[in-house]
Amino acid sequence: MMGNQKNNRDEQVTVTINDLIPDDHFLRRVEETIDFSFIEEKLKPYYCDNNGRPSIHPITLFKMMFIGYFYGVRSERQLEKEIQMNIAYRWFLGYSITDPVPDHSTISFNRRTRFLHTSVFEDIFDEIVRQAQHHNMVGGRILMTDSTHIKANANKNKFVRKIKVAKPKAKGYLDQLEKEVNEDRFIHGKKELKPRKDGDAKKKEPEMTRCSTTDPDSGFLMRDGKPRGFFYLDHRTVDAKFNIITDTYITPGNVSDSEPYLERLQVQTTKFDFNVEAAALDSGYFTGYICKKLREQKIFMVMGYRRFGSQKKVLPKRKFIYVPEKDVYVCPMGIMLRYSTTDRDGNRFYKSDPKECATCPHLNECTTSKNKQRVISNHIWEEHKEHARQNKRTPEGKTLYRMRGHTIERSFADAKELHAFRYARFRGKESVQEQAFMTATCQNIKKMALHLTRLVE
Repeated sequence: MMGNQKNNRDEQVTVTINDLIPDDHFLRRVEETIDFSFIEEKLKPYYCDNNGRPSIHPITLFKMMFIGYFYGVRSERQLEKEIQMNIAYRWFLGYSITDPVPDHSTISFNRRTRFLHTSVFEDIFDEIVRQAQHHNMVGGRILMTDSTHIKANANKNKFVRKIKVAKPKAKGYLDQLEKEVNEDRFIHGKKELKPRKDGDAKKKEPEMTRCSTTDPDSGFLMRDGKPRGFFYLDHRTVDAKFNIITDTYITPGNVSDSEPYLERLQVQTTKFDFNVEAAALDSGYFTGYICKKLREQKIFMVMGYRRFGSQKKVLPKRKFIYVPEKDVYVCPMGIMLRYSTTDRDGNRFYKSDPKECATCPHLNECTTSKNKQRVISNHIWEEHKEHARQNKRTPEGKTLYRMRGHTIERSFADAKELHAFRYARFRGKESVQEQAFMTATCQNIKKMALHLTRLVE
């Protein structure tokens, strides 16, 4: 028997909006576990106490933005419509069914004026991390770091070519490198190098790069296996305990992964009082300086590393045996390569005697130089890189490196698939950094709410 179609759209009933929200709804879990009262204290300096019309409460304003990031609503206009129709959203904001919803321009106006050039979004992100620490969800012992690309809000075909301005290396890095290079040269009986000057770099043809006319802050990404175009990079760190995001830092897409790492690690240890014992990193961070600094801090480092095949078919360096007692390399035929010099970049050079190599039956397999001499270079910090390689070969290192798959990689996947982090919502590095903070904050809130309510259940 076919039932009758009902039409009770105009029926008036007495019910509270609280009765319409299921007990296990995600937003109800967030409301029960996360303390948002700190937002009012953080934002109080940005509001006038005795002038102007009453504004939307800052907690309500940020809850509206959280809804957009929770459910991947990229448009603020669409967010206004969703809140107007969704009873759960109204309940989360404390609105009744008949209350008017704030206009979408309220969000954009505050974002572009009141909170512009402030640390509001970073402060909110930091406070959520501290709440996770309070709930024992952040250990600060094992940190995973990597970067992912975010498509800039810019057409890849609209650009101008400009001379690439190389970012100067950190003074601390250059000072330490110069000091250790001169120490190494002194040990080997060489003269100290003259102090480095700005014009010491070899003169080369100026390198050109593409600069977007739509979003000049973005960088043109050109990496193997990655899409080409204007992108930003999110350099993110997560804590291995519950995969809570502890840092997110935006750079243009053409910045090396290793460039901001040590500085961001120091920011986290200072801000959250971390005692870092281990770090798992991708191959993009495998540099001598990073390995050296982590080893000095007694951090168990595990990194991926690339093996680059030689374009010239010559005998690889690994076939030569280093004899530390004599500070020489010995080739498979027993010919010694003796120390020659250490250059300003920290590379030690070992060279063979051309007279000995001239009679070697494997000369053509060993070198292609016209003077019949084999040269091997070895950086003064190579031992620290070898230490990282040895760490990865241990059972603990293998386990730690595998953890990246369900920690940092999973964090990026969730951000892009569930929270609309695949594309930049705004233009400009500062605005994309805001998006990164809000996305990471919502991911942390989500993990905290789901975990803490499971404990209660």
